[in-house]
Amino acid sequence: MSSTGSRTRPGTASAPVPEPPRAGLRRTSWPALAGAAIAGGALVLGFPPYDLWPLAPLAVGVLAALAHRRRVRHGLAIGLVFGAAFFVPLLRWSGIYVGAVPWLILAASQAAFLAALGGALAATSRLRGWPVWAAALWVAEEAARSRVPFGGFPWGRLAFATADSPYSWLAAWGGAPLVTFAVALTGTLLAALFLAARSRRAIRRWVPAVAGLLALAAATAAARPRAPEAGDAGSVTVAVVQGNVPRLGLDFNAQREAVLRNHVQRTIELAAAVAAGRLPRPQLVVWPENASDVDPLVDPGAGAQIDAAARAVGVPILVGAVLDGPGPDRVSNVGLVWDPVTGPGERYVKRHPVPFGEYIPLRPIARAVSREVDRVGRDMVAGDRPGVVRVGPVTVGDTICFEVAYDGLVRAAARDSGLLVVQTNNATFGRSGETWQQLAMGRLRAIEHGRTVLVAATSGVSAVIAPDGHLERRSDVFTADLLVRTVPVRQGTTLATRLGAVPEGLLTAGAVAALAAGLTGAAWRRRTSTTTGQQEQEES
Repeated sequence: MSSTGSRTRPGTASAPVPEPPRAGLRRTSWPALAGAAIAGGALVLGFPPYDLWPLAPLAVGVLAALAHRRRVRHGLAIGLVFGAAFFVPLLRWSGIYVGAVPWLILAASQAAFLAALGGALAATSRLRGWPVWAAALWVAEEAARSRVPFGGFPWGRLAFATADSPYSWLAAWGGAPLVTFAVALTGTLLAALFLAARSRRAIRRWVPAVAGLLALAAATAAARPRAPEAGDAGSVTVAVVQGNVPRLGLDFNAQREAVLRNHVQRTIELAAAVAAGRLPRPQLVVWPENASDVDPLVDPGAGAQIDAAARAVGVPILVGAVLDGPGPDRVSNVGLVWDPVTGPGERYVKRHPVPFGEYIPLRPIARAVSREVDRVGRDMVAGDRPGVVRVGPVTVGDTICFEVAYDGLVRAAARDSGLLVVQTNNATFGRSGETWQQLAMGRLRAIEHGRTVLVAATSGVSAVIAPDGHLERRSDVFTADLLVRTVPVRQGTTLATRLGAVPEGLLTAGAVAALAAGLTGAAWRRRTSTTTGQQEQEES
């Protein structure tokens, strides 16, 4: 005797042969893995320098559809392939001057998070309202990836593909996590609609997905005119100096005196243009990260050059400098305010030095992977205070290079400042997409915190970004340039700045709860299936 829906082999008393599994439950197949690879590659095109942002929700939707109602281990495989196809090309710039091995290790470490996401998508895909939980899982995955290991690496977050899209306005309401949630929810709802149509379910089964997409579109459209901006507090004329570097690559550090001279000379040229009436007089000047890799507080020649530039232009300069110490084998990456009268003053010490780039964890192991780690002879120390410094008439929120990718660091700098600065050095990454990906982050931060953002880069791209994310001015790559602009200074904060990490925390908590429910349900189904099979064997 066998239960309904099962068959036994003729002439045997063996266990019943189960019915063929439904399409969503098939073992992971080559077509599914190929689809995941194509979707991951498509997601790369959603980011700069390609900027085909509609591909971001579509790629999310394909991953959700591929993982739907599969076993967790199959979801893991699909997510891993998706993640590798995404991160390997996206992070290609990270291996330009250090070789393929560090680049591929970094890409693999990030792809592992998307493997976990794929497994979680499979585990939760049977839950009621699964598109919402799937979108929340994207936020949870990005939250984890932004924190571990070694402080995390937030590159490639869905929100960072949206600078030119309607989604970007949601940043003022709930920060980058809310933007990621909206992009992911669009994709998962599209997946739900596709799966309902493919299974030929009744039209009434399509209604929740269609209603969800319409509601999301309405919310996104309403975000811009109602965005909770910070209030105006006047304006300030700023100058961003891009001095350029002598040549591409890591060896520019060996030419640090030439880099300093470039920025000094360009600032003196700015002073001459102001005196001749060709440019308006700035009230502050911003130099990029690594503008002075010679410690101007120790080296009298470097200090004299910066002092001459400050006195020539007659206003404070926010200098990107590398200072010796604390201790003989450490250095600090700082934004240093240099006044034309009183000299060096307030400083911001970079709070998140880049692991394996500015300091080397596990140095013996890292050396076995790449000898390039020994270029970092002295590890950088991390600062412990937000980047809030007074530069002339305005309080500036300073972040240095990759720090613009970290929500908390930018938020801490934005709370008590009138405008934001990103001091960066992209020369190491040549003409790759890294520069444009980082610039897109600055544009999203401008909307998120309702602040003008000044990007000062040694070799480009430097930019002046309006509080609405619009590029007011930008330089080209590997050229010397001056950007002079009168920009608004803001007081108060956006809702996103006030809420801080709350939206991310709530969405992550919902994702964790959904994952727990999904895994519990999967375990119950396995137990039920095992018990039923045993009973059928006994009965037969």
